[in-house]
Amino acid sequence: MDRRHFMKHGMAMGTAALATGGGTLAAARATAQTPLDQSFPKDFLWGTATAAYQIEGAVNEDGRGQTNWDVFSHTPGKVANGDTGDVACDSYHRYKEDIGLMRNLGIKAYRMSIAWSRIFPEGRGKPNPKGIDYYNRVIDALLEAGIQPNVTMFHWDLPQALPGGWQNRDTAKAFADYAGFMAGKLSDRVHRFMTVNELRCFTDLGHMVGIHAPGLKLAPALVNQVRHHGVLAHGLGVQAIRANAKAGTEVGIADNANIYVPAIETPEHIEAAKKAFRDDNAMFLTAVMEGRYIDSYLASAGANAPKVQAGDMAAIGSPLDFVALNIYTPTFVKADASDPRGYTPLPHLPQSPRMASPWLYVGPEAAYWGVRAVSELWKPKAIYISENGTSADDTLNKSGLVDDSDRIMYLRNYLGQFRRAAAEGYPLKGYFLWSLMDNFEWADGYGKRFGIHHVDFATQKRTPKLSALWYKELIRRNALV
Repeated sequence: MDRRHFMKHGMAMGTAALATGGGTLAAARATAQTPLDQSFPKDFLWGTATAAYQIEGAVNEDGRGQTNWDVFSHTPGKVANGDTGDVACDSYHRYKEDIGLMRNLGIKAYRMSIAWSRIFPEGRGKPNPKGIDYYNRVIDALLEAGIQPNVTMFHWDLPQALPGGWQNRDTAKAFADYAGFMAGKLSDRVHRFMTVNELRCFTDLGHMVGIHAPGLKLAPALVNQVRHHGVLAHGLGVQAIRANAKAGTEVGIADNANIYVPAIETPEHIEAAKKAFRDDNAMFLTAVMEGRYIDSYLASAGANAPKVQAGDMAAIGSPLDFVALNIYTPTFVKADASDPRGYTPLPHLPQSPRMASPWLYVGPEAAYWGVRAVSELWKPKAIYISENGTSADDTLNKSGLVDDSDRIMYLRNYLGQFRRAAAEGYPLKGYFLWSLMDNFEWADGYGKRFGIHHVDFATQKRTPKLSALWYKELIRRNALV
């Protein structure tokens, strides 16, 4: 039987069977035409996200101090193509244009970061009035456009003048002083602050792997101490923000916890994924949420465990108003009684699907299981997705537009899993798409584009991609498109 004959007659037989086997074709059609509920909660907060060093440029203007990323990006061989953040998207001068892009999308919130070295060029000491004035202008313009500013205090650009950087415990105290100062200046208009962004990146990638600023490969004991100073900065920052901000200000963290997804959705594999999540994030989000280093981490670190002073863990575990998660890619895990941990992470295979960035393996389930794990382990009051998005090999078509259907595919699938989490009652309150526009992608320079707006870095022209139109429609409907 050839394929066409099979399809013709097989479909006819299937239709007849349906009509006589416990249901009618009309009923089946009626069911098929009933749309699935793809809506998000009524007050769900839609936004986009950027970071200061990645978009602002103007590195030598208005008293800004030098940062570790200025030094790193100007060191030959550290950043692809010798790219730097000196100009980036020139958003320091074009922020009103960028706010116009946001208004056109219909977003109600914008996650931005403050460049610490614009406020305290030396990391501490006398504040720089021009830096404060700049962020006042940005925040006032956002509010005028009906967009809530959500401010991250530290997104990796550390003032270079701070002696020892994150190896020095005093840096955590300097961060708290800066965060408290800015909360006092902004909390009359900014009602949600995130302390630091992605603990694992500015500690491990900068001090163990060496591919981010300051580009070090330290011994394990020193790496663990840097990690400790990172979470301590967060904790002291929470306390300082609360001490200086107006009543009602919310404080949280934006972290890229390693997300574990059960290989099969059964109780034993679900439990394995939750345990792996808690263990693998022990020195970061687990410490923040529990106010202690769990036994498995201390046992594995042994003599290399961080030196902890009195009061440190109480500060690190300061209660939070929300947890924000940066979610991109998963690690699948299975229950394994032969492993002392009770689980085995499954490695990504060469044929595993991934996006333009080699590290960005596609696994939409990370969206659901990340939210669920944090909810069930620690029961936070609220969860926000502070980053989710993808790089793509964007090219301009003949009309000068970008038809990035691959990015839409990625976003649609991940947002479907976030919707599942919200529908099941987990406290997911909002989503910030990474990123508003193409920008300086750290060690990848300008070669990896994450934006939903294309940026021509030679002319600074911004152009909405197809994904921007898709996201605009999703926001309009408040439902998956």
